[in-house]
Amino acid sequence: MRLRKVFLALAAATGLAAASLSISTAAVPPPQTGTLGGYDITGTYVSGLSSGGFLANQLHVAYSGVFQGAGIFSAGAYDCAQNNLNTALYACMDTFQPRRTPAELEQLTRTRAAAGSVDPPQNLSGDPVWLFHGTSDQTVDRAVNDDLATYYRDFGARVAYNNTSAAGHAWVSPIGPNSCGSTSSPYVNNCGAADPVKEMLTHLFGQVSPAASALSGKLVQFDQSRYAPGGNAAAISMGGEGFAYVPKACETGPCKLMVTLHGCYQYYGLVGNALMDKGYLNEYADTNNMIVLYPQATTMIGNPRGCWDWWGYQSVQYALKTGPQMAAVVNMVKAMSGDTPPPTTTTTPVPQCITASNYAHTTAGRAYVTLGQTYALGSNQALGLWNTFTTSTIRQTSPNYWVKC
Repeated sequence: MRLRKVFLALAAATGLAAASLSISTAAVPPPQTGTLGGYDITGTYVSGLSSGGFLANQLHVAYSGVFQGAGIFSAGAYDCAQNNLNTALYACMDTFQPRRTPAELEQLTRTRAAAGSVDPPQNLSGDPVWLFHGTSDQTVDRAVNDDLATYYRDFGARVAYNNTSAAGHAWVSPIGPNSCGSTSSPYVNNCGAADPVKEMLTHLFGQVSPAASALSGKLVQFDQSRYAPGGNAAAISMGGEGFAYVPKACETGPCKLMVTLHGCYQYYGLVGNALMDKGYLNEYADTNNMIVLYPQATTMIGNPRGCWDWWGYQSVQYALKTGPQMAAVVNMVKAMSGDTPPPTTTTTPVPQCITASNYAHTTAGRAYVTLGQTYALGSNQALGLWNTFTTSTIRQTSPNYWVKC
């Protein structure tokens, strides 16, 4: 399935496969309401699938002084989408349109670093990066994932790239409920004896102990608005609740922190705890002194699939340190280390002007079309012909209300 189908329709369900009998399943415990208290964090890493993989890369690049490595299932290079939905759909997942080369995106990164909007890319040199792309994955084109490998290697990262698995577009785990080649909810696949999670963690950490067969820790459910810029998680397409799995040993001793970001259609409000329960991270967390932080996206206008913002549906600053979702996740990371999160406030951010084709505005939910003409949502201001060639610049002044800039 190509990305345009993923964005425009739910993937058809495919057959399920039972988890390997040699793997012990350890169900994630029921969530306990709490806060992200301070822990002795010795290193911070990020991982993710699809839109979560794109955001994992954005976080690693923009905050390379915070994150020391990344594990990414099926995503492309930093800011491939260039704040354009069409580019995201047809160049950065499908490859029907030309996309920025890794060299061009590397130069973009250097330029932004010089302006202070992302951390210096020299920080990426020597960082462990683990990448995965399945041969049955028709959602993200292999060439796009290859660009991500090139991008990281050119900055000196230590890249390991698994591109031989028969997996579909999914997180792959020995206890995943779906068959290996599936691309269907909840997007956690089982490829038999393969254990990409162990492979990823081994590359990131150097070595790992075997996964636990029973979990000792707790699953903390916390209010994400506490960490969101503006104090409103829903306003930046993040769910009300986030989660953190904390092994018992991490309550009193040093631990690593792994931030794990779900893909589209995989957020808690849709699939529940599927990734937390079947992703096989908690089992390794228990035996390897690792806390797993599970931030949650949700839906909003322009983001009906609950994706993370990697093409600019919520903010034109999405790939910068000032990107609202990225800032929220980093606030969570800081809180885990004992830093006090910024006080919540209801201050409304200054509206950002968004320039895009009229077609892109309508598909993102910023405008609508009538008789071939495009109109701004809410204000009904005329924007011109509805096509991919006519562009207009608009901004949101209140929920579901857009005006010309």
